[in-house]
Amino acid sequence: MDTIFPGGFTGQEIILAGVGFAAVIVMYVVWNALLLPEDFSGRLKALQSRRSRLKTDAAATTRRRSERRLLTVGTMRSVLGRFESLKGNGADDIRAKLLQAGFRSSDAIIIYQFMRLCLPFVFGFIMVMVVYVLEVFPFPEFLQPVLCFGATLLGFKGPEIYVRNTAIKRTQVIAKALPDGLDLLTICVEAGLSLDMALTRVSKEMQGLSAELAYELQMTAIELTFLPDRQQAFENLASRNDLPGVRALVNAFRQTEKFGTPLAQSLRVLSAEFRNERMMKAEEKGARLPAMMTVPMMIFILPTLFIIIMGPGIISIIDTVMN
Repeated sequence: MDTIFPGGFTGQEIILAGVGFAAVIVMYVVWNALLLPEDFSGRLKALQSRRSRLKTDAAATTRRRSERRLLTVGTMRSVLGRFESLKGNGADDIRAKLLQAGFRSSDAIIIYQFMRLCLPFVFGFIMVMVVYVLEVFPFPEFLQPVLCFGATLLGFKGPEIYVRNTAIKRTQVIAKALPDGLDLLTICVEAGLSLDMALTRVSKEMQGLSAELAYELQMTAIELTFLPDRQQAFENLASRNDLPGVRALVNAFRQTEKFGTPLAQSLRVLSAEFRNERMMKAEEKGARLPAMMTVPMMIFILPTLFIIIMGPGIISIIDTVMN
C-alpha cells in the first residue's frame, strides 16, 4: 500500500494504530466500570458513617441544650416558689395572656414571672451605675432619682408591655387572615368533610398565609379529637384569641354541635360580615385621611408656600428701603 504520510506510515498501519488506541480506551472504561462498585460502596459507607456521626453530634447538642434549659428553668422555679408567684388567679390570667401572645410552652409563665422579678433590679442597678458611679452624663440632681425609679419601673412593666404588644400583633394577623380561612372552611364543609377534617385541611392550606391561624385551627382539630367534651375545645379556641371574629366563629360551632344548624351557611354569612367589616375600616381610614393631613400640611407645606410667594416682594421692599 502506498505511503500516505512523509514519515512512511501506510493506511493499514494507521488503521491498526487506531484499533489499538480504541482497545486501550475500552479496557480503561471496563476497568473503571469493574472498580466502580467497590469505590461506590466505600463512599456509601463513608457517607453513612458521617451521617450517623452528625446525628449523634446533633442529638448530643440537643440533649445538652435541653439539660441547660431544664437547669435554668428549675432555678427560676425554685426562686419563684419562695414568692408563690405561680399560684392563684393572677397566674391563670398571665397564662391566658401568654397564650394570646403565642407563648405556648409550659415554662413561659416561669420565664415571664422571673423576668418581672429580676429586671427591675437589673435596670435599676444599671441606671444607678450610670448616674451616680460612672457619671456618663451630667444629669441634674433632681433628675437622678427620677431616672433610677423610671428604669426600675421599666424593668417591672417591660415584660408585660412586650407580651401585650405581641398579643396585639398576633391578633391583627389572625383577624386579617380569618375571612380567607372561613372561605376555605366553607368549601371543605360543603364538600362533605367533617368539622375535624375540615379544620385540619384548612390549617394545612393556611400555613403559608397565616401560621398563627393555621396553628389555632390545627390545635382545635386535635382537641376536638381527644377532649371528652367538644365544647371545651371551642372554649379554648375563644380563650386563646381575644377577637370578636373568633368568638363569632366559636358560637357558630357551638350552635352546629348543639342544635344541628347548617354550618356552611353560618360560615358563609360570617365570612361576608368580616369582609364588610374590613371594607368599612378601610373606608373609615380613608375618610380620616384629609383631617390627618391638615396639620402636617400647615406645618411643612404652607410656610414654604408663603416664603415662595411673599419672599420676592419682601426682598424688593427691603432693597427699596435700603436704597
